[in-house]
Amino acid sequence: MPKSQTTRNVPQLANIENVAIAHCAIIMVGLPARGKTYMAKKLARYLNWIGIETKVFNVGEYRRRAATNYKSIAEFFDPNNHEALAIRDKCATDALEDMCQWLEKSGEVGVYDATNARRSSRKKIRDYLLEHNFKTFFVESYCQDSSIVEANIREVKISSPDYENMDRDKAIEDFKNRIKHYEIDYETLDETLDRELSYIKIIDQGERYLVNKVQGHIESRVVYYLMNIHVLPRTIYLTRHGESDMNLCGRIGGDGDLSANGRKFAEALTRYVESENIPHLRVWTSLMKRTIQTAAAMTAVKEHWKALNEIDAGVCEGMTYEEIHERYPEEFALRDADKYHYRYPGGESYQDLVARLEPVIMELERQENVMVVCHQAVGRCLLAYFLDKEQENLPYLEVPLHTVIKLTPVAYGCKVEYIPLNVRAVNTHRPRPADVHLKRSAVEALATIPAHE
Repeated sequence: MPKSQTTRNVPQLANIENVAIAHCAIIMVGLPARGKTYMAKKLARYLNWIGIETKVFNVGEYRRRAATNYKSIAEFFDPNNHEALAIRDKCATDALEDMCQWLEKSGEVGVYDATNARRSSRKKIRDYLLEHNFKTFFVESYCQDSSIVEANIREVKISSPDYENMDRDKAIEDFKNRIKHYEIDYETLDETLDRELSYIKIIDQGERYLVNKVQGHIESRVVYYLMNIHVLPRTIYLTRHGESDMNLCGRIGGDGDLSANGRKFAEALTRYVESENIPHLRVWTSLMKRTIQTAAAMTAVKEHWKALNEIDAGVCEGMTYEEIHERYPEEFALRDADKYHYRYPGGESYQDLVARLEPVIMELERQENVMVVCHQAVGRCLLAYFLDKEQENLPYLEVPLHTVIKLTPVAYGCKVEYIPLNVRAVNTHRPRPADVHLKRSAVEALATIPAHE
């Protein structure tokens, strides 16, 4: 194979400035135990994943640091407790000011997570943000279904730091008294009184929605996302296809068949699914042979997604890392220098792949139990979403062959379990190299390449 080099002086990077982002503050609204913090954290995770720098400013965390002397949390929220009211007001102000400072420095979207119960206080917040030239968008979780509120109290709230080392029944009683204090002054978003505001009102955890004056890219993405998520118990299973013939040879991409061990894994995966007895399971694969072959024997409903195809390596498709380094040493170094944004000539970057996978994430949020049989780069992107991993680390997440990654959404995150099915396979993970400079030696450039035939 003749040796050739590229002569470009700039990396093949995805365009990360194709959408102008106006700094925006998302203001959460709602009584306690309505899922505000759940939504705030989930929304921030989604926006960060698609490349919009987002941070949650939770007033409750400020309050916990400022008020350590109150044994009863409900007592602290008594409207007649003037000392506590002053502390609460200061905490709310500090969080708001911190959010504005962060937005002015580097942030794109700040999420102000608090009850924000009164219309007058929401007006003050909006006026303050407008003075700083930040757009505002309100997100209210309005829930009158007592069974939902009760479940949220028992499953989430009494496990919070507020009730550490407290008797469970006393904690529940205390939290319900806290809600009663807030209910005295609570004013929900109103179609008439709040017609000038930009907002979404989520009623009874998604039974109904009220959307008003949605303007701009951020607000549209927020509404689209919040109207797709649900809180029903479910599990997502991620697994790569079985080992392929191209994996054995150390070749990237392509559309190869399963190896002998890959076929054994397909059998083991089918047995695993049957033994788990997963209700209403759906199995998703890409359009590539190795994922379809891996799921072929499963009896669950199957769907084949083009969006789940492996990252397109462009001119490097079907090559080994050694061959890429020999033919395109500059490209090889540029990719190592910024693996998330680097785009293969004629192919894709990880950033492109995240954009391609956004509809998959939206559909996963709508579904119950799903097994996704995918590829290494695709698995990394999906795993980064559920585990809230930074872009810089996303391309180096380990997604080993012949392993099921079980993801169970919990209150404010996701529980992850790695379940190896004990079928031999090659290792395809290439760790981040220590030296990424173009003038490095071939030995240094290829130091972390996994062994292959």
